[in-house]
Order: sequence, then C-alpha cells, then structure tokens
Amino acid sequence: MARMIVVDRDGKEHEIEAKTGLKIMEILRELDYGVAAICGGLCSCATCHVYVDPQWAARLPKKQGDEQELLTELADYREATSRLSCQVEFTEALAGIRLTIAPDT
Repeated sequence: MARMIVVDRDGKEHEIEAKTGLKIMEILRELDYGVAAICGGLCSCATCHVYVDPQWAARLPKKQGDEQELLTELADYREATSRLSCQVEFTEALAGIRLTIAPDT
C-alpha cells in the first residue's frame, strides 16, 4: 500500500492508502468522491479525467494516441497536466502523488 492525495470536485483533500499495481482509475472509482470510469478502463470515455499536480506530471509515462485524442476533445476542461487515470498505473514510484478529479464533462 502507498499513499495518494486526491482532491475531489468540491475541493476537499483526501489522503488515502492505495494498492500499487492498479490503474489509478481502479482506485478512484471505488471512492464516493471518485471518478465514474464508465468504460471500465478502455480509454474510450474520459470519465476518469484527473489533473495531476505539476510536480508529479513529468514522472508519469507519456500519453499515448487514444488518451491524447480523448483529452483533446475535452478542450473546455483540459489542462496541461490532464490525464486519464485509466492509463496510469499506480506504482511505488508514484507514492504521494497528488491528483485533482476534473469536472464532469
């Protein structure tokens, strides 16, 4: 287990313990204040959109084509550190990561 800081849509910060080896989306969808993750991690809906704290963004793997395309479609909500949490595995190296759940689209 490793620590993760999640800021919900109301701006409230939650420090949680999460299992490494899971996609961040899998962790967040189990929370009452988490993401919808409607497609179940198939990178086809963007309901797991999060903003990664800038100090953590460079530590994540690069966005692949499908993720970049979906994020481009979210022009009104996309930020420089936007990611689809279904595309990022939570590893020990990401222990302490701070994420903000993006607004519903």
